[in-house]
Amino acid sequence: MPRPSVSSSLNQGSDEINISPLIDMVFILLIFFIVTTVFVEETGVEVDKPQASAAMALEKQSILIAITNDNKVVYGGQEVGVNGVRSIVRRLTRDDDSPVIIQADKAVAVEMLVRVIDEAKLGGARKVSISTDN
Repeated sequence: MPRPSVSSSLNQGSDEINISPLIDMVFILLIFFIVTTVFVEETGVEVDKPQASAAMALEKQSILIAITNDNKVVYGGQEVGVNGVRSIVRRLTRDDDSPVIIQADKAVAVEMLVRVIDEAKLGGARKVSISTDN
């Protein structure tokens, strides 16, 4: 009685390549890049900033507050008013010491700008800057 050949039973397997480990690896890399990406939050309005020759780059983790040319105070695309600045800054600086950056239109009155800076300071901001074009 002849014995079946071992090599003949091995050759009858599938000729397909298993790509599920490759798909798993791609998903792991995708999750890694999503988690490590720093998201920059914008104010949501267009502001015509004044010029400055001594401008510096924005810090990545900062609170951006905009003042439009018609004196509307905007945070995260929503109008919050001058009275809303203090509570926003207090809430966002509770865990870390993020700087506040004010993007004021060049047509904004100085009084309005000073009121927003005061509210940010009263909310606990240690560093308040004004955004400009260089």
